[in-house]
Order: sequence, then structure tokens, then C-alpha cells
Amino acid sequence: MIKVTVWNEYAHEKESEKVASIYPRGIHNAIADFLRCDDIEVRTATLDDPECGLTEDVLNDTDVLIWWGHIRHGDVPDNVVNRVRKSVLKGMGLIVLHSGHHSKIFRALMGTSCNLSWREDGDLERIWTINPAHPIAKGIGRYFELDGVETYAEPFGIPEPDEVVFMGWYEGGELFRSGCTFHRENGRIFYFQPGHETFPIFYNENVQTIIRNAVRWAAPVLRIPELDCPNVQRVHNVNK
Repeated sequence: MIKVTVWNEYAHEKESEKVASIYPRGIHNAIADFLRCDDIEVRTATLDDPECGLTEDVLNDTDVLIWWGHIRHGDVPDNVVNRVRKSVLKGMGLIVLHSGHHSKIFRALMGTSCNLSWREDGDLERIWTINPAHPIAKGIGRYFELDGVETYAEPFGIPEPDEVVFMGWYEGGELFRSGCTFHRENGRIFYFQPGHETFPIFYNENVQTIIRNAVRWAAPVLRIPELDCPNVQRVHNVNK
């Protein structure tokens, strides 16, 4: 079983009737509901849980962490961010969704501003699969469309991705690297752009398939117990 923790700041759903009508049990539960299957086990955590629900024990028992945040990025304590960052470097997978591009954890792992341009007009987005052989693209066609999204546009202030799997085109003409992968030491990271809270994007079958694929791709290949910089003995002594 791949053990997944879905983290959501869980603010919009409490403050906006519109968002609550779309995600009555929160975005985290909407994601958890479609992820649960024979090989994926899911728990949820939110900002207002003790230690944001991301204790050392929870992270040690998490193979892949999914992160959704927007208006309360600054309320995530730095010690929690550092704890998550260390877990990724040790091998835990991380999937960052939509406005999580400005989360403390994504910025800490990218080392850049992660800035972009945006517009909330409900534009149509056509998401092109530009790396169809990638495991995250399994089951996704040449492209699919989302009828209403928040527009994100380049330039996107991230390091050069290891791979760009999806590219978004908007009816306003903008382009955006909508699905990107990164490796940080032992951890795999996937950033996926769709998912604004005022649109029912997480009910879209293609979006659900991509996130499920990403969970399986990001699951640890190697997970080490601690980050260290050991002094080691030589393996061979060469006879002189």
C-alpha cells in the first residue's frame, strides 16, 4: 500500500458559500475520496490540526504528501515546513497542487520565488500531454479541456524542471507549464497546476487520473532514516 496524506489549509471552504457548495467536505476529502483504492491508503490533515497534522510520526508514516494551500501560506509554522522538507529529502514524495506554488514548502524546495502571472476569469484551459511516455501521463490522451479555470501564465519562477509532462494553453492565449517533475535528493516532487477552489476541477476524471498516477510515481524508491554527512572508511587498500 502507498500511504498518502492529503493536506489542505481548509480555509476557503469555511469562509465562502460558493466554495463550500463545490467542496462541502473540503478539498482534502474530495481528493481523498477518489484516491482510495486497492494500492493507495489515505489520511487527511489540515492547517488547524495540532502541528498542522504533520507530526514527525505522521510524516514517517507517509509515502506521498499532497499539498493544497492558498490564502494562509504564511500561517504554516517554519518548523513544520522544515520537518516536511527533511522528509522529502529523505525520500517522501510530494505533490503540490495549484496555488501551492506559493507555499512555504514548495518555495523552500525550489529555492526560487515561484512567481507567475494569473487571472481569474474562468477561461477554458486545454492541457496538452507533451511527454506521453511519462508514468504520470498514463491513460491521458493527447489533450483534455477544463471549461473553467484560473489562468496561470509564464514566466513561472521555478528552477528548470527535470521533466515537463503537461503544458496548459488558455483561451486568452497564455501558456503555462502545468505539470512538472523535480527530484530533491531522495524525494520526487510533482507540481500540477489545475485546482482552483471556485471550480469543480477535482471531480474531473483526467485530473483524478493524473493525481493517482503522480502518487504512484512519487512513492519512495529509497527512504533513509536520517540526513547525514558521514565520515567513511575506504573500501579497498591498494598495495603499493
